[in-house]
Amino acid sequence: MALLELKDVSKTYRTGDLDLPVLKGVTCRIEQGDLVALMGASGSGKTTLMNILGCLDRPTRGEYWFEGQEVSRLSNDGRAHLRNSKIGFVFQSFNLLARTNALDNVRMPLAYAPHEVGEREGRERATKLLERVGLGDRLDHVPSRLSGGQQQRVAIARALVNQPSLLLADEPTGNLDSHTSAEVLRMFQELNRTDGLTVLLVTHDPEVARVARRTIRIKDGAIADDGRSEAVIAAAHA
Repeated sequence: MALLELKDVSKTYRTGDLDLPVLKGVTCRIEQGDLVALMGASGSGKTTLMNILGCLDRPTRGEYWFEGQEVSRLSNDGRAHLRNSKIGFVFQSFNLLARTNALDNVRMPLAYAPHEVGEREGRERATKLLERVGLGDRLDHVPSRLSGGQQQRVAIARALVNQPSLLLADEPTGNLDSHTSAEVLRMFQELNRTDGLTVLLVTHDPEVARVARRTIRIKDGAIADDGRSEAVIAAAHA
């Protein structure tokens, strides 16, 4: 079953009297439970595509379907509702609140959840997620008392607290060393394998893309390549 589908999606920005086409007829499907890398150089249209997939922007033309709902024409409130309930975000810069401890950083998205979550349930949910990412003993630590890898683990727990269908990770290892990057990537693989969570890794790094089962490459606003990894192909023919 397709979790999301783009049909002939284009995006053009207006700059003064000029039209700047950024996406040019993108069509693709991402299946529920898939682990996908979206790759592209700076200026390729990768970030614009990610913003559309994350319901942060809408296409100029074409359709975007998410869980059977056509969302590209939704109002701003409608897209915000879908984004808050169905999509978790992990960013390169962590985006944690500096004076807020790990537990409350994770709980923060619950304030925007479509259905009210009580304080006790919210604390329990956040605690379990922090324990799952190996930070059960860091609940009361503010970001400055955590390493970069630990901060990214808090960010991952925060992205999961509203139990999303899609985890969208934008250059999630860009500020981490190679050892910590490998740990974070294994965490994404585990969430995908154990929970069946659909994960989209947006990256320019081939090392990050290598953990995915499928890589979509975008160039000059169009999909240049969309294929399964060699490891997945080999397993399918074993």
